[in-house]
Amino acid sequence: MTRSTIFSIIFSLLIVSGAIFLTGNSGSASVAEGVETTVIGDKQYIDMVAKGGYSPKKINAKAGMPLTIKMKTANTFDCSAFVVIPAISYRGTLNLDGTTEIPIPAQKSGTTIAGSCGMGMYGFTVNFL
Repeated sequence: MTRSTIFSIIFSLLIVSGAIFLTGNSGSASVAEGVETTVIGDKQYIDMVAKGGYSPKKINAKAGMPLTIKMKTANTFDCSAFVVIPAISYRGTLNLDGTTEIPIPAQKSGTTIAGSCGMGMYGFTVNFL
């Protein structure tokens, strides 16, 4: 092998490694990496923020318990202010400022519910374990 070939291989490996490091994606994401809900009595809750997307993006919820998503906004003018959750036939515009509660009925273990903005650009998932 020539020096230029070796240099090209090393340079390519550095670029790929840097991209993986900077994006924080090792390619081995799992359901267990989601944020857990808070359980109060026989209901569970999760606080989310809607502005330029949704945070957290992955939520782990307990199966068999209703969930309330508390979607918080603060001057949210982008498409994340309109939430679509097809599995529960939810479509709604969030308040410009404040909190909108979105109730999700109890789900079976193994169910994943996806939500997104009206344009489908930003999304989040709720995994029922």
